[in-house]
Amino acid sequence: MYHKIIIVGYLGRDPEMRYAPNGQPVTSFSVASSRRYTAGDGQVVDETIWFRINVWGKQAELCNQFLSKGRRVLVEGTLIPDTATGSPRIFQRRDGTAGASFEVRATTVRFLDRKGETAEGVIPDIETAEGLSDEEGIPF
Repeated sequence: MYHKIIIVGYLGRDPEMRYAPNGQPVTSFSVASSRRYTAGDGQVVDETIWFRINVWGKQAELCNQFLSKGRRVLVEGTLIPDTATGSPRIFQRRDGTAGASFEVRATTVRFLDRKGETAEGVIPDIETAEGLSDEEGIPF
C-alpha cells in the first residue's frame, strides 16, 4: 500500500535543524494550510490545518538555509501516525479545546516564493517551483 500527501501553505515558524545519531541532518518546521468554503447552512467557514514537517538529508540543509517564517512552500510526503493509536497526535490546547497534530515526513519541499522574493537572498533555481505565477498559486 502507498499514500502521499501534498500540502501548500506558509511556514508558521523558522526551521530548526538537528542531526540524527547517524549524522544525517533533519530539519523540522510547521506549515499552515488554509481553505475557505461555504457550509451547508450558507455560512462561510475558514479552516486552517497545521502540519509538522520533517525533511532529511541535503534537502534538510537547504530548507534550513533558505526557509523562514511566512515563506510559502509545497510539501510532498507521507503522514506519520501516532505509534500508539495510528491516528494524528491528539492534544489539549491551553484554552481547553481539543487539537490534532499531523506529522509529515517530506520527500520533496518546493519553495513557492518567486526568485528574489526573500529577505535572505536569492532562492536557488533547483529549489524554486518553476512554471508558477502568482495567479496560478497552486501547481495542480
